[in-house]
Amino acid sequence: MSLYQKNLGKTGEDLAIDFLKSHSYSILEKNFRSKFGEIDVIAEKKHCLYFVEVKTRSNTYHGEPYEAVNKRKIYHIKKASQYYLLKNKFEGYKLKIAVFSILIEGEKIDIKFWDDIES
Repeated sequence: MSLYQKNLGKTGEDLAIDFLKSHSYSILEKNFRSKFGEIDVIAEKKHCLYFVEVKTRSNTYHGEPYEAVNKRKIYHIKKASQYYLLKNKFEGYKLKIAVFSILIEGEKIDIKFWDDIES
């Protein structure tokens, strides 16, 4: 991964975190890593845990950012979230997988957010 891609991804994650905080989510963890994969952001709101995937692109040559969140990626998020729950006790919480699709084209920023893609 190039430095440009890393910086773009970091910018997207920062935008997602700012969005979540401005909508009363508490950020519990960023870039949680396990042998099953990485979860970009883990947040909590109203006794619900959100395992958040952030996809950021600078153009749509290869599709919209959210199109990269396929069944395989969702499977890895689920496995990593199960591992997170084993390490951290959150009993009675509702669990959700959320996705940010962020397109940054020059000065224009388009943010789309789905707070529960499994429903």
